Amino acid sequence: MPIEPDGLRTDFQRDRDRILHCKAFRRLKHKTQVFLSPEGDHYRTRLTHTLEVSQIARTIARALRLNEDLTEAIALGHDLGHTPYGHAGEKALNEFIRFEHNEQSLRMVEKLEYDGKGMNLCYEVRDGILNHTSKGKPSTLEGQVVAWSDRIAYINHDIDDAIRAGVIKSSDIPERYIKLFGEHNSARINSMIMDIINNSFEKPVVRPSELFESEIMGLRQFMFDNVYSSPVAKAEEHKAVDMIRFLYRHFTENPDKIPAEFIDPDCSIEQKAVDYISMMSDNFAVRCFTDITVPKNWNK
Repeated sequence: MPIEPDGLRTDFQRDRDRILHCKAFRRLKHKTQVFLSPEGDHYRTRLTHTLEVSQIARTIARALRLNEDLTEAIALGHDLGHTPYGHAGEKALNEFIRFEHNEQSLRMVEKLEYDGKGMNLCYEVRDGILNHTSKGKPSTLEGQVVAWSDRIAYINHDIDDAIRAGVIKSSDIPERYIKLFGEHNSARINSMIMDIINNSFEKPVVRPSELFESEIMGLRQFMFDNVYSSPVAKAEEHKAVDMIRFLYRHFTENPDKIPAEFIDPDCSIEQKAVDYISMMSDNFAVRCFTDITVPKNWNK
């Protein structure tokens, strides 16, 4: 929808600010990244992940002389549709209805935020949010920057968190990745960023060199094999999955229990339940589940 130009900000700056000030963005601080309900103050959440993606993406965009405001807006909005308990919640919902967090992120900014009015973001921002996953093909170079920045961020900060949790040791990382990327988190991130910049400068596509792309994906597979599927990361996942399953069934059977402000009148009951659940933080999902299943004390 066309709106009057802002006297101080570009359209992409305004989009970034709308994302930054929305409720969905604030909820990211209470949404799981990899480890469910970790003990400790220093594990990543969806919010800290988003900020790390934004920082990496802005660095690459500036070096490539791309639009930093567009890049930052895409980065800040790319995970707004994630369920509580991360991919465990996504897995549970996919048993009932096709659910992709990137599509839900787009739905969040187009339909659900700002009391159902949506954020009225520019096409380029919405396209970047939708296409930031490995399946997507962003139509802008800035969207491509965010897609690679997302991978760089989660691979490296998940290594850091996994070492902190004792799931792996630094010495478990195969030597070829250490030789190519560096031994420590900052060195790995810097080498990946520099390779993308050097390989993409003044080219019509943003991506790492062939060697780095292959080895980045190899390191990603190492994480899937040794961290994301580890007993520590998976220990409580079945509880989260069972809880999200229960909430979905409850709200599809009792749609009147979904608060009116979370309802899109043009969608199915199933989508309404998904919208409400995906908006929940981890803590709120637990409180909601407890309120439904645990008897309250009776006072005269």
